[in-house]
Amino acid sequence: MIEPANDVPFRLLRNVRLGGGVTIYSFTNLYDCEIGAETRIGPFVEIQAGVRVGRRCKIQSHSFLCEGVTLEDDVFVGHGVLFINDRNPRATNADGRPAGADDWTLLPVTVRRGASIGSGAIVMGGVTIGERALVGAGAVVTRDVAAGAVVAGVPARVRAPRAR
Repeated sequence: MIEPANDVPFRLLRNVRLGGGVTIYSFTNLYDCEIGAETRIGPFVEIQAGVRVGRRCKIQSHSFLCEGVTLEDDVFVGHGVLFINDRNPRATNADGRPAGADDWTLLPVTVRRGASIGSGAIVMGGVTIGERALVGAGAVVTRDVAAGAVVAGVPARVRAPRAR
């Protein structure tokens, strides 16, 4: 159930399982996904089918969570973060017909408990971001990030262990 404070216009919520105390702002698209209790979702966010968002997460504005993304509890997603689930995207298949569901391989992404992803980061498919890891703003994450690591850059590389 959406809290009364969430009675805002311009949202698409279709077949969404919501925990208690979830806050969802205007101009969001959420469909066929699961959102844990006390999570906050900013404006202009899209969360696609099959995504699972844990409890007490914060997803900032203009972020895109595509099919195959799982956020565990207490995850922070900064403004404009993009998750990618296909390494070889194509508009058409080999014989020139529009590409369909059978023409690509889903590469899931998992973000472990307490991790933070800075604004503008891109997280490629098939990646796991470890517990309490920190991804710097603007980073492009192309491989797994260890628990507690701080990564930044293009491509993202380990900079330091996380202080807290």
